[in-house]
Parts: sequence; structure tokens; C-alpha cells
Amino acid sequence: MARKKQEPEKKKINTDGIMDLHGSTTEQPISETLELNYMPYAMSVIVSRAIPEIDGFKPSHRKLLYTMYKMGLLTGGRTKSANIVGQTMKLNPHGDAAIYETMVRLARGNETLLHPFVDSKGNFGKVYSRDMAYAASRYTEAKLENICTELFKDIDSDTVDMVDNYDATMKEPSLLPTTFPNVLVSANQGIAVGMASNICSFNLREVCQTAIALMENPEHDILETLPGPDFSTGGQLLFDEAATREVYSTGRGSFKLRAKWNYVKEGNLIEITQIPYTTATEVILDKVSELMKLGKIKEIADMRDETDLGGLKLTIDLKRGVDPEKLMQKLFRLTTLQDSFPCNFNILIAGMPRVMGVGEILEEWTAWRTDCVKRRLFFQIRKKEERLHLLKGLKRILLDIDKAIAIIRETELDSEVIPNLMIGFGIDEVQAGFVAEIKLRNINKEYILKQTKALDQLEQEIDELNDILNSPKKLKKVIIQELKAVADKYGQDRKTEILYDAQQIAPEEEEEAAPDYPVTVFVSQEGYLKKITAQSLRMSGEQKFKEGDSLRFSRETTNRAEFLVFTDKFQCYKSRLSDFEDSKASLLGDYLPQKLGFEPGENMVDLVFCGDYKGFVLFFFENGKAAKVPLSAYETKTNRRKLTGAYSDKSPLVKVMALDADAQMVLYSSDGRAAIFSTAQLLPKTTRNTQGVAVLTLKKKAVLQKAVLLEESGIVNEGRYRTKTIPSAGSLLKEEDAVEKQQTFEV
Repeated sequence: MARKKQEPEKKKINTDGIMDLHGSTTEQPISETLELNYMPYAMSVIVSRAIPEIDGFKPSHRKLLYTMYKMGLLTGGRTKSANIVGQTMKLNPHGDAAIYETMVRLARGNETLLHPFVDSKGNFGKVYSRDMAYAASRYTEAKLENICTELFKDIDSDTVDMVDNYDATMKEPSLLPTTFPNVLVSANQGIAVGMASNICSFNLREVCQTAIALMENPEHDILETLPGPDFSTGGQLLFDEAATREVYSTGRGSFKLRAKWNYVKEGNLIEITQIPYTTATEVILDKVSELMKLGKIKEIADMRDETDLGGLKLTIDLKRGVDPEKLMQKLFRLTTLQDSFPCNFNILIAGMPRVMGVGEILEEWTAWRTDCVKRRLFFQIRKKEERLHLLKGLKRILLDIDKAIAIIRETELDSEVIPNLMIGFGIDEVQAGFVAEIKLRNINKEYILKQTKALDQLEQEIDELNDILNSPKKLKKVIIQELKAVADKYGQDRKTEILYDAQQIAPEEEEEAAPDYPVTVFVSQEGYLKKITAQSLRMSGEQKFKEGDSLRFSRETTNRAEFLVFTDKFQCYKSRLSDFEDSKASLLGDYLPQKLGFEPGENMVDLVFCGDYKGFVLFFFENGKAAKVPLSAYETKTNRRKLTGAYSDKSPLVKVMALDADAQMVLYSSDGRAAIFSTAQLLPKTTRNTQGVAVLTLKKKAVLQKAVLLEESGIVNEGRYRTKTIPSAGSLLKEEDAVEKQQTFEV
């Protein structure tokens, strides 16, 4: 009899628990899951990936530069980037793409840093270009820039801790002993878990001068030596003393940046040669193109990117008679040719993230650098003391060189040479070992005298080093001298020009630009809008609509009138009639969802005119509730055209209506009931997305179906449906009250 094959039992996994090795599950509280699983990940991202440390580097930067240093690329020639990337993976096992991206950012060719650390050859992209891709690592070459000498100076003198790499097969530095405050010189950005860091770059010479001034006088005004940030893309900094002092004291705030341009009269064109660090040429070109299509910029004939090996250049061809200064002011207002750099000086200090101002950062860097110099002095003293100790033993041989030779010759066993020398001359094992290793040709009085002559000099050097080590004033002097040397050797002029009396951008003058004249607006049920002038309306015939479409309402107004379009996605779109071309009765008009940029699947619910924003908006929902919101809640001081959370999302919207004053309304339910109430019974709500209050009590499965003004309802027996309190169940609609009068519905 054949044995039936036993099927393996299927494991059941409880999604609320954790499966162990045996397939069973155990419950685990969410707090414990966060503590055991998520918190270590979050801390790893903060401490070991995204936030820079006091040396100005993230771990990825440090591992790459140290690998290049160990490869001999500080003094040697360039090598293929792919070779560097492969070697770096011994320290940074996060994939070659991530390592190469780090190298690109540090490279001279990319122009991200004021003082790049990688001397690059080949295409490394550009920081000011969004679309210019850098070449693959197999095509480019790199070595370390000369300034890296200041990063690795005395790294072999125990100035920083050396720690194991990820698999404990080699050592790497926990920090690089930078001789200048690189944390403020190199721009850095990082997004961790629950926090971020965004550090702008400052001019190296100015940072060194500020660090020196603060060491000499802690009350020094930083603004005197550090007027503002300096960016690799240049541009112009709009100086604001209050904003600058806020960043310097708190580490938070922003700097306003503006593009640098000049007008070429011969060709009637504008050349933009430097742009803000925070934007890209493609972003600017796309925005200008969009504004030209919308008709908001009519002064430009053409704009193109003429960037070449000579550097960045965006060229704008002007139309005849255009004032270049006024046009640039307009572009500063409407595009990222003027932008802000948000600062968040979040730095890891002893493994803890801290947001600090410039003064506090320089204070922390000085303390850390002082510790590095102390460790270097300790190392130097220890090495000199070891040498001094050996030479003191050698000096003892001067008493009787022949005796030393005799001891070595007469000793039968090799292992007894050192002990016999120790006994014969009264020296220790280290000194005896040194004497025993001297070559035969050097066992002469001249050689020994030459070696021991350095004893006095060594003792003097050790005393001087100890003197510096024990004197805070002299330690400070050493650091200041190093800062001055770096500033003199690598300092360069500012790239970002500071404008102390920059012309403020004039307020938008769209109202002045748009002519004002009477128009009649026609809006269809499907969302087509026609704006027709009085003259055209007199000559027009019957209004044309798409098949199956009909008139929603018409209204007489002016060309500058603003209106709001509410959609079924709880959003509101704001526009002006001046943004629409004059139309004719024989045309369909502009399709609002397309013109205003609706999202896919988004539909118009209603359109209301804003007037002077003095009245209020009424919202009626299927659940029988109504909300009364002041129109002023939808007035925006900026050019924002789209408002999210424009009304409550708790129930589908039935009707939106704008009123200047309270009025009588009629509400109709789907089960044939009607109720009349006054909008004065509704209290205005300050928040746009308020749920409102119940005005109509609905029976099961019934919904509020329609809301109209009383005078437009056609109701004859008003007393039957009128209610003094809300909510009201209303009354069954009689046949004579259900007849609707044919009128134009005006909002």
C-alpha cells in the first residue's frame, strides 16, 4: 500500500506579532518595536550618515578622502575614479553609485564647494544644472587637491582617534584634523530622521579671521569680520543685518540671494552670469517659459542657455523699448532668479546633534582643535623622550667602548648579550638593545659623540613642547599661526557680492497692467467660461454650448473681477477674468479644469465671484449641514492660485454661494421635503474647513439635494416651510410649490 505524501503544514503569520525561528508568533508592543528596531535605525542615520561633524564632513566624505590619502593621491598623479570608488568600499560598503556621487560633490568640476577637495578631470556635472549628468566613474580621473594637506596634517601624530572599519580589517579616522574651520567653509546639507542640517558656505579667509578674532577677544562682533556667506555659484547677497545676526546667534534663518546680470546695449539683451546657489538654470528657463505662455511676461522675445566652457550664461533677448531694470525686478519677483537659502546649522558634537550659531560653532571648533594640537604635542614629546632615552644609554658606552666590545665578544649565548650589557653599564633593556644593534663600523668614538651631541638639543625641545602644552596662551598662539598660514595660502576673494543697499522688489502691478471694462460672464454646467464684452454681446446671437451642456449662470461684472472655483477634491482655485481672452457667443469658451490646472479626476462643484471679499461664503453638504465662512478667508496676499483644504471633507458638497448680506434660503431633500431658513441663523466660522452646523434633519438614506435663494425657488406657501430654529425636518413639498420659475441664477 502506497504511503500518502504528507503535505507540510502551512505557517500562519500574525501580522500583529513577530515570527520566531520555529514559525510561531509572539506579541510585541509597538513601543518595544520602535525602541528595538526603529530607534537604532534613526540614530544610525543621524550619527553615521546625514549630519556633519565638527570637522565639516559626513562619514561618506571622510571615508572617501581618507582612502584617496592612503592611495597616495595627495602627491601623486590622477587615477581613474572607478579605482578610487572600489578602494573606498573597504570603508564605505554602501554601493559604488553612492560613493561616486559623494566624489562628484567634492570635485572641482562640479563647483559645489568654494574650496573643492578633489582635483577632477572629465565631466563631473554642474551644481547649477539640474539636467547635466556627470560621466561614469570609468571615464573620469581624480586626485586630492592641495588644500587636503590641511585635512591630513599630523593625522599620523595621534591627533584623532582611529577606529575599526565595518569589518574590523583596517583602521580609519573618526574625524579629520582640519587646521581651519571647514565646517563653515564647505556647504553641507543632510536630511536625517526627525531632523535635518543645511549649512551655507563662508569665505575661508573671513572665517579664519573671525576664528582668530574670537580667540583673541570673545566679545568680538562677528559681523565685522564675517559680513555674510559666500557661495560657489557667486550671485549677490541682499544684506539684512537683523536676519544675518539671527543666523549668527541661533543657527537658523535665511539669506536672500539674487542673480548677477548685465545689460548688453548693442544686442538689446540681458546676460545672467551668476545665479543663486539654491536654484538651477533649467528651473529658471522652465519658469520663464511658463510665464511667457501665460502672458505674464510680454517683454521677452527669447531666452536661452548659452553656458559653455567659459562658464554659466543665460541670455534674454528683449523686445524694443523694454526697460531691462524693470524686467529684472519682475523676474526677481516671479522666478528663482531671486531666492532664499534656509539655514539650519545642525552639527554633531561628541555624537549629539546641536543647532548652533556661528560664534558657538567656532568656539566648539577651537576647543576641538586645541585638543588635536595637545595630542600632537603629547605624541611629539613621547617620541623625543624615547629618542632621548636611547641616546642616554649610548652615551654610557663612551666611558669604555672596548668594554662593550669585550662583553659582546665574550658572551657565548646570543640571548645573554643584552642582559650582560645591562649589568656592565647599568642601562635598561631598551637602551641595551639599541647598543647591541649598532653596526660594527659605527662602534667608534666619532659616531657615538655625534649621536650623543643631540642630547642637549632634544632636552631643550622637550622642555619647549612641555611649555607650550602647559600654557593655554601658547596653545592658542599655535592655532592662530596655523589659521593665518591657511588664510594666506588658500584664501581667495569673495565670489558672492554683498549688496548693502539693494533695491527692494516692487509690489506686483497686475491690476495696473490689466485694463478694466464691463463684461458679461457665462458659465456652463460642465465648466466652460465665456467672457463677452458689451459690444460683442449686442452683436451676438444664441449662446453656443457643447452637446449635452447648458448654462449654469451668467453675470455682469468687470474684466478685473476675481472668482473662486470650488472642486470635489476640497480645493479652491483662484483666478481673474483678465487672465481669460474675450470670447464670443458662437464659441464654447475656456474649459476651467484645463485652464486652472485641475488634478486628474477633479471636477468643478461651483464658481463664486469674490467682489471686495467683504461678504461670506455658504457651503451646503449632503449630510444636511451648512457652513458660513467669511470671504476674507480666501483672500491671499501672494500669487497663490490654489488653496487646499478649502472646505470640509466630511460630506460631499452640494452648493457654494457667495452673499453680501444675509438672505432667506430654501433647502430641498431627496425625499421630497423643503425648509426655509435665514442665513442669519448661522454663525460665521473662522476656519475654512469647518464642518458647519445641521440645518436640515434628514431621514434615513435621504440627503440634502439642492439649496436656492427663496426668491428663486418658486414657492408660493412660504409659511408652510418656514422654520424659526435649525435644524428642521421641513415639510413635504406641495405640487404648486414645486414649480420653478425660469430665471437666470446669479451668484
